[in-house]
Order: sequence, then structure tokens, then C-alpha cells
Amino acid sequence: MTATSPATSHTTYLTAAFYKFVELSNFAELKEPLLAFCESQDVKGTILLANEGINSTIAGPAAGVRAVLAFLKNDLRLATLEHKESWSTKPPFYRMKVKLKREIVTMGVPTVNPNEMVGKYVKPRDWNALISDPDVLVIDTRNTYEIDIGTFKGAVDPRLKSFSLFPEWLMAQPQIAESEAKKAGEIDKKTKVAMFCTGGIRCEKSTAFLKAQGFDEVYHLEGGILKYLETVPEAESLWQGECFVFDERVTVGHGLKVGDYGLCRACREPISQADKESPLFVLGLSCPHCHGRKTEEDLARFKERQRQIQLAKQRDDA
Repeated sequence: MTATSPATSHTTYLTAAFYKFVELSNFAELKEPLLAFCESQDVKGTILLANEGINSTIAGPAAGVRAVLAFLKNDLRLATLEHKESWSTKPPFYRMKVKLKREIVTMGVPTVNPNEMVGKYVKPRDWNALISDPDVLVIDTRNTYEIDIGTFKGAVDPRLKSFSLFPEWLMAQPQIAESEAKKAGEIDKKTKVAMFCTGGIRCEKSTAFLKAQGFDEVYHLEGGILKYLETVPEAESLWQGECFVFDERVTVGHGLKVGDYGLCRACREPISQADKESPLFVLGLSCPHCHGRKTEEDLARFKERQRQIQLAKQRDDA
């Protein structure tokens, strides 16, 4: 997907988010050439590589980001790679990382393969009608701290600390179906389930998991919350709050405009303006969510990291 750059001349950073489930048997060999090319284009962010595919968000000059996308698509396995774009006036990332992983999104269920089976994709324009159906169970597959700042009206909140806990949570839920079988600990696999996440990748695995369990009707929001916020007018939206993103923007709202939250560098949770005004907030070291929970070694490490962040910002401003 290609977005049009805003007309304002001060907008200089293009962010591209993308993933693809595809067998990359030589993924370890891709790391160094990819890292070198990104650095040569002044592109920063994180790219995860695994045997099951690629997952990434990168940012930088528009020409550099597009060059990296073209570089990736030169690999025939990634030729159909799709991405989502947004723009910002501040750098979303301060360094470039390419990491080798067992999974590009960790569920911890080796038998789940989105390349073989996933739920039905639902376009953002059709999502409102689906989740407004009283016979559809809507589940937010994201983590607690993400849901706390925004979600779809009526969605079930699993209160997950990590996505890897999702299978266990799902199978234990009495909310899955209103039936005597359910109350006895069995899941009614005829239940209609609609799931969503930030960009769509977690739903690829969560819907694949449900399909593998024998669920008949499983749906997920194509392109995730970000695509919905980009394309559905705010006046028609069923989204409430802001959407957490994994970069320096922290949160976005309708039209993918940068939101009002910051990020605690110590616990990586979003923080509001009220959190920043708390006496428990110390830039880079603590916030009301994590104050008093870190060791002296942690605090020393955080102080050094904050110093490095400030140096990186100064280099970008120079």
C-alpha cells in the first residue's frame, strides 16, 4: 500500500509496517545483508526474521524506506509483501535492528501455521456490521496495556500480559458460547468469533489456532486497527480511545494522527499526561505503573540507556 505524503514540508519521516507469513528457510543468512542495506539508506526500526516469515516496522526518509521495501521484494518469496504507511515529524526509531526469532509473533504453539489456514478476512468498511451482530463474539487479542488505552466497543478483554497466553486463556473461557456444554467446560465451536489486533499479525495466528480447534466461523479485521483508523471516518467509527503502536509515536488515533500518550522507558507501558505529572514519574527510569518494582541494577541500566537516547536525539537534531 502506498500513502500520499502530506503537503506540509516539515513532515520528513515515513513509517512502513509490514509482515508476511512465508517459509524463509535461510532466514539467518538474510540478517547481515538486510541490516547493512537499511543502514545505508538511513532507515531505522526493527525487522524480525524467522523460518515462518518476516515482521517489521521501519522508518526514515521516504526514499530510503521505499528502497528497503524494494530490496525485500527482490526476494521472490516476498514479492507480494504489503505494507501500511504513516508520516511523522519526529523520528519513530533511533536505531536499526534485525533479529532472528523462532516466531515472528510468539504464540508458542508450533502446530499453528497461518500459511495453511486462517480466519476469514473482513475489510475495515465491513467491520462495523460484523461486530454489531449480537451473535458474534468480538475478542481483542492484544495485551492489557494496549487495551487499556483503546479498543472496539463491546470487545472482550482477555487481560493478557503476553500474546503467548492467548491459547490458554481462550480455551478456559466460559464466554465462548452460551450453552450447557460450555458450562461443563466444553467449547461450542459453532460460535462466531471476530478478532482484531494492531496490524493483523496476531490475528493470523489466533484465528489459525481457532480453526485448528475446529471452530466453524472465525473472522479477523484485515489490516488490523491501523487500517481501520486510516480508512473508516471518525464519525462512523466504533473505535474508542487510541491505538498503541510499537515506535516513538506511542499511540495513534483516527487518520493515524499521533496520539497523546508517551512511553515509559522502564516498563514500556504507555503513559498519559497525568502519569507524567505524577511524582513517581522520572524520565527513562520510572512511572506510576512500575515505580518501586525495579532493582538498582535495572535503574543503572535505564540511566545509561536514557543517556544514549538523548545523544541519538542530539545527533538527529544536529
